[in-house]
Amino acid sequence: MGVRWLWLSVKILIVIVCALGGYFIASQINVFSGYTWAKWWGAGFGILFGGIVLALEKVIRMIPLKVILGGTFGLILGLFVARLIGGSFTSLQNPTVQVSVYVVLSCIFGYIGTVLGSIKFAELTTGLPWFGRITGKAASPKILDTSVIIDGRIADVAEAGFIEGPLIVPEFVLQELQHIADSQDQLRKAKGRRGLEVLKRLQDMPHMDVRIDKQAVQSGQDVDSMLVSLAEKLNAKILTNDYNLAKVAELHGIQVLNMHRLAHAMRPQVLPGETLRLQILKEGREEGQGIAYLEDGTMVVVENASKYLGQEVEAAVTSVLQTPGGRMIFTTLKSVQDGRQH
Repeated sequence: MGVRWLWLSVKILIVIVCALGGYFIASQINVFSGYTWAKWWGAGFGILFGGIVLALEKVIRMIPLKVILGGTFGLILGLFVARLIGGSFTSLQNPTVQVSVYVVLSCIFGYIGTVLGSIKFAELTTGLPWFGRITGKAASPKILDTSVIIDGRIADVAEAGFIEGPLIVPEFVLQELQHIADSQDQLRKAKGRRGLEVLKRLQDMPHMDVRIDKQAVQSGQDVDSMLVSLAEKLNAKILTNDYNLAKVAELHGIQVLNMHRLAHAMRPQVLPGETLRLQILKEGREEGQGIAYLEDGTMVVVENASKYLGQEVEAAVTSVLQTPGGRMIFTTLKSVQDGRQH
């Protein structure tokens, strides 16, 4: 709570400083000398400018530093050019016309300078390796959907430091989680509460930047369509376990990160001849077969092990079968925990 009040105080101070700055700048402009109302107009524009800066805070956080530096440099250069060209209109007798011309020129050249600077600045600094080390490459934001939050593994991956960049939780996803947590069905209720706990865990990680996005999206869309629209708007990736959402997002050119794919890629590889230590949990389909599982859930078929239910055995890998639903490992019994050899 103390940190929130501190940030609120800083924001209020920024608005006050902008208002005072606008007031004093307007009082120093010769064209407005003698006009009391001009100072207050300047203060009003200062407040407006401060409000715009604060409103753009979330957007600015997502913009790479190279783009910000390039845009700022281009804006300054554009305003300088506007100042030079505007100097030729000082002979105009009407102060209002002078100011109008200067404002129009500043808007035109300031905009052109900002756009060109933000686009071309990266090209100009490509040959400067020291600049790349300073600015770095900003990690793109990642939007979380309901399935990946409820799954929970995202928190473990983030805690291990394998996820960079801001994590975006859309307001409509948070509402969906709350709706699931309030369900009368006990299983859905437990899933919803687990999802909320995962979000809280992510927010408590000091190295993670988790944001609740309240941007409005087109009404009448389903959740998947709103996620895709938001990802396009923010130029973000989508973190999901939903197969259909992943396919739709990929059709729109959006990069999708799937936790199931990550888990599949991180599974330990086993080779024929390797020895595994397993616990036989049940009998297999064929006579004499025992069934065990690895820590990642991979099913292991152990030949001649059905009579050792509940016991730990050592088995040698003979083959690995990849199926659409995962992989199966086939082994032959080598020894049982009590030391008996097969």
